[in-house]
This record gives sequence, C-alpha cells and structure tokens, in this order.
Amino acid sequence: MLRKYRQYPRRPRAWAGLALAAALAGAAPGAQADGYPDKPIRLVVPYAVGGTTDIIARVVGNAMGQALGQSVVVENRPGAGGGIGSAYAARQPADGYTLVMAVESSHAVNPNVYTSTQYDPLKDFAPISNLADVPNVLVVNPALPAADFPAFLALLKSAPGKYAYGSSGNGGLSNMNGELFMNATGTRMLHVPYRGLGPALNDLVAGQVQAVFDNIPSSYPLIQAGRIRPLAVAARQRLAVLPDVPTYDELGLPVMNQPSWFGLAAPAGTPAPVLDRLNAAVRKALADPQTAAAIEKQGAIPSPMSREEFAGLMSRSYAHWGKVVSDIGFQKLQ
Repeated sequence: MLRKYRQYPRRPRAWAGLALAAALAGAAPGAQADGYPDKPIRLVVPYAVGGTTDIIARVVGNAMGQALGQSVVVENRPGAGGGIGSAYAARQPADGYTLVMAVESSHAVNPNVYTSTQYDPLKDFAPISNLADVPNVLVVNPALPAADFPAFLALLKSAPGKYAYGSSGNGGLSNMNGELFMNATGTRMLHVPYRGLGPALNDLVAGQVQAVFDNIPSSYPLIQAGRIRPLAVAARQRLAVLPDVPTYDELGLPVMNQPSWFGLAAPAGTPAPVLDRLNAAVRKALADPQTAAAIEKQGAIPSPMSREEFAGLMSRSYAHWGKVVSDIGFQKLQ
C-alpha cells in the first residue's frame, strides 16, 4: 500500500514562525540600502556546474545583475547534498554581497537526513524569494530494457538490488526521491552518490548507473538529444515539453508528484532594505520575457514570492520532509 503524505500549499496567506520572522526583519531598523549594490555580488550555488540549481542560478543571476546594475557572479561549492555550500554561505558577512541558492534539497531535505549539519536552514538565512517551481523527472539510460514506467518497475522487481540510481549526493533531494520511490513501490536499487546532478547524469549517459531522479532543467537537453529516456514527471499536469510522459499521479504514485522549489536567500542579519532591494530585483528579472522564456524552456515555472511567502514555504517544506524521513524509516547520515 502506498503511503500518503500531506502536500504543503504553495501560496500561504500568512506566515508564522519566530525564527524566520527574525531573519525577515534583517538588521537594525535604521539600516538602509542607499548605494547598494556598489560592487559585484556572489551567488553561492551549493551544487556542481550543470545541475538544475546551477542552471536557474545563472539564468536568474544574469537578469538580476542587469536590474541591480552590478554583476552577479555564480560560485559553485558542491558537496554533502548541498551542505558544504550552504554552511559556507551562512558564515559570510550579512551585507547583501553574498547570496545563496536556497533550494528544497539543501534547505528542507538535507537538514532532516543528517544527524547534524553546520547550518540551520531556517535560523541562519534571510529568505529573499522563490525563483522557480521545477518538475522532477525519472530518467533512465536508453539501453535499459524498459521503454516505459511499468516496464521499469517490472525490471526492478525482477532483480532487487541489481540496478543503480545516481544522485546529487547523500541526503540530497534526488537521493530522498529515490528512497521515497523504493519505499512506495517495494523495489530496491543501489544508490550511487555524486557531487551534483551533472556528474550523475554523465554517468547515466555512460551506463554506469541506470536511473536518476532529476529535475527537468538539467535533464531536458539530454532528453532532447535522445541520450536519456524520461519515464515519469512530478508535475500537476503533463508538461508541454514532454507531452508523452505521464505524471506520477497518472501512474498511481501521488507521493512522488511534488515539484521542487528553487529560491534565493542571504545570510541571516542582512538588512531588510537590502533584502527588499533584492526581492524587487528578482521580480523584475522574472518579469522579463526573455528570462521567463529561458526558464520555461527548461520545463520550469517562474514563481517569485514576497519574502514572507518564501519564508513560509521554506518552513512548511522543512516540516514536510521531516515527516517523510520519519515515516519511511530513513537511517540518518553522519
């Protein structure tokens, strides 16, 4: 029997939570954003080049740079399922010149699957905005004798533990989606962690692993080229870019049918006027037709929010994954 999990709402009416309320408040009331920014801004991506987080960061960062009048320079710091880059960003000066991609994997999943982390996803960051909602996709190597999802499921059940799936790293969202999938379907695969989804996809193409639970933006070019095969998507309806690929809901796996969120945050204590300036830059960037089209072309959906809305989403998502980890009996990582 499939487990049922409550899906957290995407657009809150209000947000209550003392830890994030403090982060939203920023620094002292008198802090101003006059003259900000007057130098380039670093955007820390806690995953490898080529993955979904990296793609969205570069698309939106470029447009934000134009809106702010300063370049936004992406800095990749992968490892530990997003934990290394996130912990690094949390320790940087709260002056608005270091930002971080705060995504579901690093800020909701990762802290729930490790016994301890070097950062608190709610207390150590000031939410700025969500950037995009991203459908997940199950992709396999085309040489695998499974042309569709039912055939893939039958293949896994015929040989428990024979096939492997790659992920962005231990404790990352792709790892947890793999664990959730196996728990819900009664199958067993070998987990092979990588330092980001880019390397995992490279090995999928090479046949070193047979499946990856990925996001659309990083997989889509390889799907278009016929180098990997999509079997299912996590989306509210079939995607225009993959109209022949069924959703997990259609396949009887609603527990897997939750798109991912990819947002932007700063170290806690960043002045509120600076955070407001950055939120406005995000909104301007995502309102640009070319930027929106570049995101949508990847199968993602631009989804700007107020700082309060994004804080609420982060909080609910963190609680959601804590329940999933507990319910499936996942053994926490050291």
